[in-house]
Amino acid sequence: MDETFVGALEAGVRGRGAVKKALIVVAAEEVGRGIGRIRLRRVPDGSADGLQRFIDEVVAPGSVVHTDGWVGYDRVKAHGYRHRITFLSDHPEPATELLPRVHLIVSLLKRWLLGTHQGAVSPAHLDYYLDEFTFRFNRRRSRHRGMLFYRLAQQAVQVDPVPYRAMVKRAGRGRRPGRHRKM
Repeated sequence: MDETFVGALEAGVRGRGAVKKALIVVAAEEVGRGIGRIRLRRVPDGSADGLQRFIDEVVAPGSVVHTDGWVGYDRVKAHGYRHRITFLSDHPEPATELLPRVHLIVSLLKRWLLGTHQGAVSPAHLDYYLDEFTFRFNRRRSRHRGMLFYRLAQQAVQVDPVPYRAMVKRAGRGRRPGRHRKM
């Protein structure tokens, strides 16, 4: 699990100092040497409250949560998860080697946003783009590719309709209605 910023470049600002960028938290399920399911979500900040809320919603209790040494993950163990911490500053290897799954997901997400949306990602629609990327990624190895549309239609009728104005109005306020199964 790790976080990343998505948004346009800000002159003279890097990392957590960014004001106009959205903070995205990424969870990737470890399946052997590969990646299982993923979850992505925009969070208001990197605080323990925001990060722990995400973990509680998407990770099954008792699972191992592998993070970097960010203080926002300090509550993980107290909430019933096994916590594996890799302090990135203590290692000569780059973060992409130490937390390879989430960094690969971040790279693929940013490449997809740039390629598909030409970098023009509205903050009002970002949550929906994250959901679309997650949906596509989690079904990348589906044996019944023809069932993807069927499953999408099934999910669409199970969720109450959301008018466009309500979607845009919610932008930046965190999560909208919808459910994800825990990993």
